[in-house]
Amino acid sequence: MSRISSSVSPLIATALTLALGACGGNARPTPPVVEAPATPPPAKVRIGLALGGGAAKGFAHVGVIKMLEANGIEAEVVAGTSAGSVVGAMYASGMGPFEMQRVALGMDELEIRDVRLFSGGMVQGQALQDYVNRLVDKRPLERMPKRFAAVATRLEDGERTVFVRGNTGQAVRASSSVPGVFEPVAIGQWHYVDGGVVSPVPVDAARDLGADFVIAVDISSKASGTRPAHLVGIVNQSISIMGQKLGQQELARAEVVIRPQVNEIGPSDFDQRNNAIIAGEQAALAAMPAIRAGLQQLRSERAAASAARAKAAAARARAKAECEREKEKAAGWRGLLRRDEPQATCG
Repeated sequence: MSRISSSVSPLIATALTLALGACGGNARPTPPVVEAPATPPPAKVRIGLALGGGAAKGFAHVGVIKMLEANGIEAEVVAGTSAGSVVGAMYASGMGPFEMQRVALGMDELEIRDVRLFSGGMVQGQALQDYVNRLVDKRPLERMPKRFAAVATRLEDGERTVFVRGNTGQAVRASSSVPGVFEPVAIGQWHYVDGGVVSPVPVDAARDLGADFVIAVDISSKASGTRPAHLVGIVNQSISIMGQKLGQQELARAEVVIRPQVNEIGPSDFDQRNNAIIAGEQAALAAMPAIRAGLQQLRSERAAASAARAKAAAARARAKAECEREKEKAAGWRGLLRRDEPQATCG
């Protein structure tokens, strides 16, 4: 009997060893530690420029852009109304501020003025369209290096129209067609006139292009209490008065407003272009503290939001890892022997 017991004991031990080995081979591995995701960098702040209308005063936009870039502020999107659309198209095409200044100072007024009487306006506008298309190498709006929009007014119903695709020169021409001075521009079934009638400084258009931080440049004429001497001045001041209230509401939606001191420059004073550029530089320089402070605040807010999202993600990751460890601990032998039982999940 003792011989049987002694012979059976090794067999039982061997069987138990094999059984345990089989169980151990199918045991669930210890769940890996879930690492918290790295903190993503805060989203980049996209700067937009909203360049207002003002005829010859528009040369001030060149000075503003020069000073902004000299201080490391470069816009990614540009929206322009009237004269602002001319400068905006040049800038969006990839032209640098000093090249823009060279073009502005060398501009021949006769090159963009094609007078044609008794046709709905004194100036046809085709010459301006061709001039702009030459400056931008005939690129359509959607192929500009910077996102660009030209704002015009639909004559039939007064609707604001934002051009972001198609013929750049034609869009600028439509945006710049001062009623009574330029002929309305026919595009498709509609006719268009100066965008200053409905959006003197196109802040909303810049925002629609994706700008997070809009720098608006207001060069509009302010009523001085005197009657303009010439027809162009009368028309320009009338448009400014009509759009004043509307313009104030839209300007309030910009982060920073730059106002070059160009009120003494008339709408047709092309000989004052250098003074307008200098006025733009001075106004932009004066606005730099506000621009830097605004950008810093927005970046800080975004960094804080990004850090909060990362902290929440890390907390979720830790909770999931702890859940996995607790689930594995609770399973034990019961979990090993009942493999077909549904297991709780950790979200």
